[in-house]
Amino acid sequence: MSLVELIAQADERGLAASGLACLDRCVPLLGGDDLVLRPLWTSLADGSDWGEGLEKARGSLGTGETAAGDADEAEVLARRMLAAAPESHDGAGIRVWADACSVASLQIHRLLDPAEGAAAPAAARREGGAEGMSPLVAAELRRQVTVLELIAGHGAAGLRRALDVSTEGRRVLRAVVSRRARGRA
Repeated sequence: MSLVELIAQADERGLAASGLACLDRCVPLLGGDDLVLRPLWTSLADGSDWGEGLEKARGSLGTGETAAGDADEAEVLARRMLAAAPESHDGAGIRVWADACSVASLQIHRLLDPAEGAAAPAAARREGGAEGMSPLVAAELRRQVTVLELIAGHGAAGLRRALDVSTEGRRVLRAVVSRRARGRA
C-alpha cells in the first residue's frame, strides 16, 4: 500500500503519530533536544490532551524564522510543521496536518541529500515505492510507512515502536545536519 493510501485509511491516533513522528525526526533542524516532543508521544499513548505539551514544545523550539532571518528552506518547513500542529490530536485537522507533515518531511530529506539533486518532488514520492530515490529519502519514506503500519496493526501498543522508528530517523537527520554545518564552516 502506498503512503498516500495508508494516510487515507489511518485513524486519528495513526494520523497524529504519523505527523508527530515526521516532526520528531526533524527536531535537529530546530535545535531541539531529543526529548522535547516526548510529552506529545505520552499524550497519544494515554489519550490525554496534547495542547499543553504542544505549547511547551513551541516555546522551546520556536515557530518563527531565525532571529537573523536566514533560515534555510529545510528549517522553514520544519518550523511550519510545528506551527501548524493542531491543538488537539483528534478531529478533522489532524488528517490535514499529518498529510502536510509527510510531504514536508520528505521534502526536507530531499533538500538535505545532495544525491537527490533535481529529483521528483516529494509529494510525487508518496504514491509508489522507493525506486530511484536517494537512500536518505527512501529511508524517510519507509519510516513513514512503518509508523502508519505499526499504529494500524497494534493501536496504542504500536506507539513505542513508532517512537523507536522516529528516534532512529532523528539520529540520521542529526548526523546529516551536523555534516552539513561542518561543510558550511
